[in-house]
Amino acid sequence: MSSITTHDTPRGFSFSEYMTCLTGIVWREGLRFLHQRERFVSALVRPLVWLFIFAAGFRQVLGISIIPPYETYILYEVFIAPGLMAMIQLFNGMQSSLSMVYDREMGNMRTLLVSPLPRGFLLFCKLLAGTAVSLLQVYAFLLIAWFWDITPPPIGYLTVLPALILSGLMLGSLGMLISSGIKQLESFAGVMNFVIFPMFFASSALYPLWRVQEGSPFLYYVCEANPFTHAVELIRFALYGQVNWISLAVVATCTIVFMTGAIFAYDPSRGLARRGPAGGEG
Repeated sequence: MSSITTHDTPRGFSFSEYMTCLTGIVWREGLRFLHQRERFVSALVRPLVWLFIFAAGFRQVLGISIIPPYETYILYEVFIAPGLMAMIQLFNGMQSSLSMVYDREMGNMRTLLVSPLPRGFLLFCKLLAGTAVSLLQVYAFLLIAWFWDITPPPIGYLTVLPALILSGLMLGSLGMLISSGIKQLESFAGVMNFVIFPMFFASSALYPLWRVQEGSPFLYYVCEANPFTHAVELIRFALYGQVNWISLAVVATCTIVFMTGAIFAYDPSRGLARRGPAGGEG
């Protein structure tokens, strides 16, 4: 009797099996990224337009005082660089969620989610893969910005990496959570307009919050409550070898909340199973 019980009990997965799953998902996302070169180019065009064109026009309008982490007056281009880095990750997170909607319509998502590995681990692997792609895009932007005299301390290129990973996880998990509620690919663009642009413009990506507070105290509190603001500030401070502890706590908390919500939403007994045959999960 005991032998039957032991035989019927599912065995756990080894570390190598988890790593094989992680490697496979990351490799698939990497190949998709390499085959979609226009995705890489478009990810750089948006921030470079802001850096080379808009910053030149706003430089004389938006003066930047000495605020942490800066120890002297800076050019407007230098100030918006962390915000543009976060913008790359924001758009990449939404692109990754778009691919999940596409995979669900094509049936590929079912192949992934029926794996015997824990559903949360599968989604986390997908999230890590998207974050890794965003890191390549951000460092490519930093390389171009270096030729534009945007040169943080050399150590900043290393100290900013943990901040980029955490902010990439937060924005990617947000996109994953949003994708769980989108039934059709055609609906994605409209939903993104209500997410990307409010998050980006109601933040400290383009202007310091003290100027926002001077113009509209209400908008200032909206910006303070925006998780994207804290992602920008986390990157901004890390780029100069410092830690913004409040932003770190907010970004880490939001990452856990968004990721937990995505795992819950993709549970077949609560989420995708109710959505009919579009992705084949129902």
